[in-house]
Amino acid sequence: MIKVEWRKKMKQKLESMNENDRITKSKEIAAYLYKTEKWIKSKCIGITVSRKFELDTLPIIKKAWSEGKTVCVPKCYSREKNMEFRELRSFDELENVYMDLYEPSLNKTEVCASNKIDLLIVPGLVFDSAGFRIGYGGGYYDRYLQHYNGSTVSLAYSFQTEKQLPREEFDIPVEHIITELGHFK
Repeated sequence: MIKVEWRKKMKQKLESMNENDRITKSKEIAAYLYKTEKWIKSKCIGITVSRKFELDTLPIIKKAWSEGKTVCVPKCYSREKNMEFRELRSFDELENVYMDLYEPSLNKTEVCASNKIDLLIVPGLVFDSAGFRIGYGGGYYDRYLQHYNGSTVSLAYSFQTEKQLPREEFDIPVEHIITELGHFK
């Protein structure tokens, strides 16, 4: 399959997932994340704010705050096709920008330099055993990862994993992938 087909297939699977399964599996994945050395040692995490059909990141953000970690979330600039991370101290600092996507409000948040983020939780729709991923198609994370030197991890349901996926020269793999079954990579 080509990337467009993978995206369509995985979005349909995510959208058709039972809400109780989503909550239970999201908690199991988060529990594995919290036990990793990378989570324990991190002082600043980069993470997206999940939409309804995605793995729930809101409890992860709350857990990071409760542990005194700095949380930075992405702000995308579609015209320039790039993104930056901005420090989030409260969910009140978010705004609904489009397609039920929440991003940090520019007038309520400050830019977080990439070298400040210890652990970047990289989203995607499907992942392979080498750490390559197919995201939503904007290329924002691939461009950001070119200049990011910290640790990377992706969180996914086990059905979002495959042995191998199509990849392109600019694709950058993540170091670790965690599912509800434990570490996939």
